[in-house]
Order: sequence, then C-alpha cells, then structure tokens
Amino acid sequence: MSQQVWAAQALESFDAVVQATEGFRSRAGQRLMAEQVARTFSSATLGKVDEESGEDAPTRSIAVIQAGTGVGKSLAYCAPAIALALSRGTRVLISTATVALQEQLVNKDLPALAALMPQPFKFALAKGRGRYVCKLKLDRLAGTGEAEEEADDDLFAEEEAAARAKRPRHETEARIQFYSTMAQTLSKGAWDGDRDSLDTPPEPEVWSPVAAEGASCTGKHCPAFSQCTYYDKRKELVGAQVIVANHDLLLSSLGARVLPELDNCLLVLDEAHHLPSTALDQFACSMDLSRITWIERLASRGLRIGALLEVEEIADIPKHSAQLRQTLQDLARIVMDVYGAQLKSQPSAWGPARVRVPRGELPEQLIAPLGLLAASAEGFLDALRAISKALRAEMRDKPDEAKRLSTLYAQIGMLAPRLEELHATAQLLLQDAPEGAVPAAKWFTLEVDGDFIVVKAHASPILPGTTLRNHLWSAVRGAVLTSATLTSCGHFDFFLREAGLHGDEATTTLEVPSPFNYAAQGTLIAAETRADPKNAAQFTTEMVDALLHDIARVEYGALVLFTSREQMRQAVDALPTAMRSVVLVQNALPRTQLLRRHRERVDNGEPSVIFGMQSFGEGLDLPGRLCESVFITKLPFAPPDDPVGEARAEWLRAVGRDPFSELVVPATAIRLAQWVGRAIRTEEDQAHVYCYDKRLVRTSYGQRLLKGLPPFALEQRAPL
Repeated sequence: MSQQVWAAQALESFDAVVQATEGFRSRAGQRLMAEQVARTFSSATLGKVDEESGEDAPTRSIAVIQAGTGVGKSLAYCAPAIALALSRGTRVLISTATVALQEQLVNKDLPALAALMPQPFKFALAKGRGRYVCKLKLDRLAGTGEAEEEADDDLFAEEEAAARAKRPRHETEARIQFYSTMAQTLSKGAWDGDRDSLDTPPEPEVWSPVAAEGASCTGKHCPAFSQCTYYDKRKELVGAQVIVANHDLLLSSLGARVLPELDNCLLVLDEAHHLPSTALDQFACSMDLSRITWIERLASRGLRIGALLEVEEIADIPKHSAQLRQTLQDLARIVMDVYGAQLKSQPSAWGPARVRVPRGELPEQLIAPLGLLAASAEGFLDALRAISKALRAEMRDKPDEAKRLSTLYAQIGMLAPRLEELHATAQLLLQDAPEGAVPAAKWFTLEVDGDFIVVKAHASPILPGTTLRNHLWSAVRGAVLTSATLTSCGHFDFFLREAGLHGDEATTTLEVPSPFNYAAQGTLIAAETRADPKNAAQFTTEMVDALLHDIARVEYGALVLFTSREQMRQAVDALPTAMRSVVLVQNALPRTQLLRRHRERVDNGEPSVIFGMQSFGEGLDLPGRLCESVFITKLPFAPPDDPVGEARAEWLRAVGRDPFSELVVPATAIRLAQWVGRAIRTEEDQAHVYCYDKRLVRTSYGQRLLKGLPPFALEQRAPL
C-alpha cells in the first residue's frame, strides 16, 4: 500500500471519529494537525533494512507540532496514528511527561476512541518498574516494618540505618501497620500493586523499601513471579497496539526491549517541551564519597555467593573493594582540601553547599584517583556480572531452589547499582573535552547529617540536544513531538536545538493556533512596581502589597504563581487574618486534596486562591470560574545556581555567544507561556492575567517574551 493511501485512510478514520463524537465541533486546527500526523507516519520506513542487499536507506520522518490550548491534540494524533499502525501492522508508542496525562489517555481518551474507531485495538499503560510493589519485599517488611534479615539483607546503606535510629517508635509502628495493610489489600485483590493507584501515594522514603527494582529482580525465577504486578502489566503490553509510557521510561529503557523497538513503531511525544530536561536528568550521575560501608557489604556478599557457585572471577574482589574504599576516602579528602573553604562558607538552610568546577577542568590531584576508581569499579563489576550469570544458570537448573537463589541474587542486586553509578560518575568526571568541544558540568556538594559530613561528586552533560541525537533520534524512524508550548518568542529554533533536531532534514515544523479569541477572552495586566525585580527584598515587599490588594477582589477561583519558596512564604506571612481562610498553599495539603477543596469552594460560590510554584504553573486544568485570574509574581527565570545551566552559560560565553539571549530568555519564554496558559482553558472562559514584573514591558527581552504569549488585550498599570 502506498504512502498516499495510508495517509488518506488515516485521515478518513480521524474524520469518522470526529463526526461520530457526540456534540462534535469542527476544528480546522485539529484537522490540520491530523493531516500532518498522517503524512509524517505514512512516509517513515519501518523495520529492518538491509542496505547491503541494495535496499534504499530507511526514510526518517519527524514532525514538531505546537498545538495551542483547545486544539484537541490528543485526538489529532491518536486517531490517525492508530489507524496507520493498524494498516501497517505496527504499534503506536505515546510518551508523556506526567503520570496524570498517561492516566488521562488510558482511562479517558483511548477508551472513548476505541468505541468509535472502525477497527478494534488494545492499549496499555507502561510505567517504570519502581512504581510497582515488589511482593517479596512487601511480605518481608509487612511483619516488622524493617528487613527480617537485617544484618545480612540490609536494603540500604548507612544513611538509611541512621534514619531508622532516629525514627520515633510511633512512626516505626505506623510504618509496620502501613506495610501490613498494603500486603493485605494486595493479597485480597483490592489493590493492583501500582503506587499511583493508592488513595494517598506514600512518600518516597516509605515506598522505596518495597518498590520493585531491576537490579534485584530475578524475573521468572522469582518465587512470587506468578503474582508479580510489574510482570502482569508487562504481559498487557505484549498484546497492545497502543502503549502509553513517559519520557523517563522511554529514555531509561533505550536498548532494553521494555518498549517497542523505535525503528519499528510510531512514536508520539506529548508534552514534548519536557524532553530536553528529562534527557539531562537521565544522563546525569553522582556518587557519595563519604558513606562507603556498602562496598564492604557488597564485597562480602559477592565473595560468599561467588564461592557457593565456584565463580573464579571473585578472586580479585577483595583487592577491588579495598582499592575503592581507599580511593573514595582519598577523593573526599582532596575535594575538601581544594574546595572545603568555599563549601563551608555557604549557608546550609537551602540544601547542600555546592561548588562547580570551572570549564569542567578538574584539578590535577583528582585525575589519578578518579582513574583508579573507574578501573577498580570496572573490575568489581566484571566479577559481579560473572556471579549474576552463574546465579541465573543455577536458577534454570534448580527451579526448586528458586527462593533461596532469588534471595542471593537480590542481595547483590540491592547494592550493585551504587557500584554502576560510581563507575559512570568517575568516567564522566574524567571526560576531558578537546579544544572547542562541549565540556560536561562537574560539581561537588557538602551537607552535614548530624555529626557526619557528606561529600558527593556530580557530573552531567550540558547539551540535551547532543544527548538526544546520539541516544534517541539515531534509533527513531517516525515521530511526532507536540505540546502547547514548543515555540519560544515566536520561533521553533530554541526547542529544535534543545531536542537535538535542529538542522535535521527529516524534521518539519507546524504551528497550529488555538481556536480561542484571546483578545476578547483575556486581559494581561502589566502591574508595575517601583522597585527593580533584581532587588529581591524591596521588590518582594512591594509586589506582595500589590498582590494582596488584587486578590482581595477575587470573586471565585484564582491561581498565584511564585518563583521561590521564600517569596511565597513572605506572601503567606503577609496575609491578613480574613484572607487566610481563602488561600490554599501548595504542599500544605496533598495536591489532589487541595484541588478538590478549591473546586468545592468555587462550586459553593466562595472565593478560593491557590498559592503555588513551578509545578502548579503547568498541567493544571481549571476552566471557567475555577481560575478567573492568574497572578504571576515575577518572570520565571531558572534558578541562577543550577550547576548545569551555569556550566552551559560559561561554555557559551567562552565561544563568543550570549547565554542570556540564546538560552535564558527562550527557556523563560516557554515557562511563562505555560504559566499564562492556565488562564483560558475553554472557548467560554474570561480571565485576567496579572504580571508584577515590569521587565515584561520595559525591556527588549520582555518584548520578545510578549511575542510568545497569547494575544491578550494588554493593560499597563502604574505602581499602586
């Protein structure tokens, strides 16, 4: 079947779904997006190509589509992509940035679409293993709240032991009860083992001890395999034509066969503006130079288990273990000799003290120890791989001993990832950029835990585009990237560079405007202050006064977005008594409870104002009266002390480029567009957006930022 026929059939399916949708409204922008999706996916060559036998090189086809709020992008990509996948005998892999959108697609959008599509299809949700419970761990912890074989099967390093010692008795008892209830609910089938489906998802420190982990999982050899939630979910993926994953899972599982092969599926990246930052997070690494007793524990386990299985490679484990411990101690001492004065002089109230290595050029005295560390870690890892291989072979040969062997496998697997991270961090720290090449960001942190000083080393790539080009786009044949905010200051260039697609001949761009009449529906009020926003203390005082004046007039729902916790704290402290009952502060309640209370108040005709930060600046869908006003306290520039951003700015300046114009302003433009996008969610909404940062209208870069915002009616207000 030809590309044109595939594309035409896909569009016919889209049109049929739209016409069959109750109360459908024809949207020209949605149809335009569907056409681009159909063209893109019909022209990509899928599957293996044997170029040596004379076959043409595979055709890559990638579309970057900005679809404004109200376009209906989920339907615009789902219907044609699924129709094409069914015609071509392949699958659709949809990746989102948030679990919330994953669940919306799986629980709402895809079931509705499946009821209307002429051909049936199955869909499934894919999450990382760590979001599911490990039944073996849960059973072990449900009785005591801690590991039964604590001396020999400690799941964590010394920081967890310290946390246990400090934990009040009532908290330990509450944790025991929590695990026990969780185990009972799981055994009765009243819970599916997914952390996100619990009524109140537990905090990371409570969930982590029972979370499934790849390193300690023996798969089909595990005695609890038949009741394993994670593998049950994996089975659902096998028969699904549509798989909904997230960016973290997509990037972390490259080459691991967890998701469909990228050269033989249709890839949709929704919320694609998050992809570059996810890539940086995914390929960054760090190592603890201070808490190192886990090495001795791992060596002891490796020797004991390797001897049981007669693995010859264990002979060098004592040498590697001793070398690692000594080298980490040496590194911690050298770091403190070189950077200790800088680290100790920083205030500790806002997290660990941090010092970045200029230009990524490590001091000479760190080079040799890091080389020794990398070599010792590699030798140790080789021995562990030999033990793991022998254990898997033993499990195959002795299925009746699966439980004992699985426990041995887990004992090594619990700690092996720390060794892998040690190896990766040392390698990235040692990476020496040639003249003109892009260096990695490298930095050290210091924090005090009681009487204990913790020194850590960190490293990260600084250009997400290069990382994505090497690891993702080299494997992808057909992809659609979409979001409401992919242009910055009116152009795609910044996102294309960040995403690794700038200059890629296979990539096309399309901007689909929102159907909303922003000029009639919304007003942007540039409420100026006398103080310069760069003068944080004076500006915040003046801004808070203006904010309180404005929110006192809120009749229904409103959202106030802050750029720092300190700024939000000052605003909360300044609230008059009468207004405190109106304001809901982020983190004072779990997010779902806070939003439920906000809706209840507005539904009852009462005013309700949410105070939030960056995570409330996108993804919140509060239509109509739920959000009639959005207050932006300050332009959302990224924090100035981000070491990766600092390293990148330093490199740009070194090669004669302007990091503020090239990096800071475009990134701020996307973030600001997201924040402003909370105001108008439907064609009936009427809303006001207040911005108290006069740089938006008083600077040349502010004018660039305005170009990236919806065309609201603009009002300028002098200082109160």
